[in-house]
Amino acid sequence: MIYMGIDIGSVCAKGAILQGDRLEKVILPTGWNIKETANLLKSTLLTQAGAREEDITRVVATGYGRVSIPYADKKVTEITCHARGAVYLNPNARTIVDIGGQDSKVISVDADGRVQDFVMNDKCAAGTGRFLQVMAHVLEVEVDELDQLARYDEAVTINAMCTVFAESEIISLLAQGTDKGAIAAGILSSISQRIQHLSSRISVLDQLIFTGGVSNSNVLRHMLSEKLKLEVHHHCDAQFAGAIGAALLAREICD
Repeated sequence: MIYMGIDIGSVCAKGAILQGDRLEKVILPTGWNIKETANLLKSTLLTQAGAREEDITRVVATGYGRVSIPYADKKVTEITCHARGAVYLNPNARTIVDIGGQDSKVISVDADGRVQDFVMNDKCAAGTGRFLQVMAHVLEVEVDELDQLARYDEAVTINAMCTVFAESEIISLLAQGTDKGAIAAGILSSISQRIQHLSSRISVLDQLIFTGGVSNSNVLRHMLSEKLKLEVHHHCDAQFAGAIGAALLAREICD
């Protein structure tokens, strides 16, 4: 039996298939046509699994684009799916920090991956992947280049958290001749401060796992660890936590 999870984010669309102990994963740009992307995710996952559409037992969709997936049997919030997927990746995790394209969230969970509490920033781009995209554009680099750029520099202070004002502040810093590496470090530091502020609103327990595409930043993980005063864990499949959680829920519904 095949259980499929589809996580349509604002920037990337992720898919996961659970087939016994086997896990297949796919990531694609979300693009403008969510239905088309969702269909491509499904067909690519099935090809990787060597399966047919009629082999699918159940599909659970999550993410901001979940309402636009016609073949989903059930639609579940990303908070629930990220919690379940993160504990699958790290069974000892009790706190999840997830930074997505449009929002950032901190989630407390129990040993079964059930949500105990959460806090979420979805009202502005501060501390999200979108914030990083805008700042990287100002520095004329790709988002995944920020980590290397920031690695050996002391962070300059970025005072503005609003994306528009922070963009103006960075343009001014560049005009003053401030080193790009120091600015990149300052950008990542400002995100860690935002997450620290967000996490202060709930009980943060060890162990903590960092998920979402932004979690691939080694520099940001180190900064978060210093701010939160605990070890920040990561997993190579952290970006797929929502899709994996959705696939797990699809399986649980049928059990």
